[in-house]
Amino acid sequence: MSGALEGRGAVVTGGGRGIGAAVARALAAQGARVVLAARTAAEVEAVAKEIESAGGAAWPVLVDVTDPGSVEALASDAGGRVGAVDILVTCAGVAWSAPLARQTLEDWERIFAVNVTGTFLATKAFLPAMMERGFGRVIHLASVAGLAGAKYIAAYAASKHAVVGFTRAVAAEAAPHGVTVNALCPGYVDTGMTDASVARIVDRAGLSEAEARAAILANSPQGRLIEPEEVARAVTWLCEDAARGVNGQAIVIDGGGLLA
Repeated sequence: MSGALEGRGAVVTGGGRGIGAAVARALAAQGARVVLAARTAAEVEAVAKEIESAGGAAWPVLVDVTDPGSVEALASDAGGRVGAVDILVTCAGVAWSAPLARQTLEDWERIFAVNVTGTFLATKAFLPAMMERGFGRVIHLASVAGLAGAKYIAAYAASKHAVVGFTRAVAAEAAPHGVTVNALCPGYVDTGMTDASVARIVDRAGLSEAEARAAILANSPQGRLIEPEEVARAVTWLCEDAARGVNGQAIVIDGGGLLA
């Protein structure tokens, strides 16, 4: 495929489903050579095959973003597949909700291990080489929960606030070296993660599925879920030369729910 990102090497963590899969497809459609990394082989293999069938270049790689050795192996493997990695998109993440009194230390540590430590390890593995080469695009998937709080998501919101803070700090380091680092902060997206949130509401609040979905949609002035492709398009735009002046930003994609 040819496009604005032709010849660029990209790594997408959490690339086997939801936003990560949509991002991988969008990058490949713009000509990037994409390494899809996740813990589930069947999922990343399926997305890679789909991209290849459409004429793109993609490779599935297994990774546990909470494990430093696994992330280091990903960096080595990706270099062997695509050469220079110009684009890193960290989509691997987990969500959880419960009243604070019912959130355990294990819940807290599990969420931070994936959402925060995973983002740190992946960025640390790929950013230095980008800075040495004088070009790079790092994009972290945060959330509107990284900019505002809400009931029952203390651990999740804290983790996404950490991702936003990490993004801003690293962006300042990278700025003199031709590398931009930004965060995307979507609201509820039409993915399996939102389906799981609906299921938790049904289970804990005693609502019907329709009522639970209505409660979620009440957060959107547009009365809809964000599509994964909307987030993916923001990623491809940030990777283009035209967006080189956008750095250290937390970009909200939620239909106007958070007017920051």
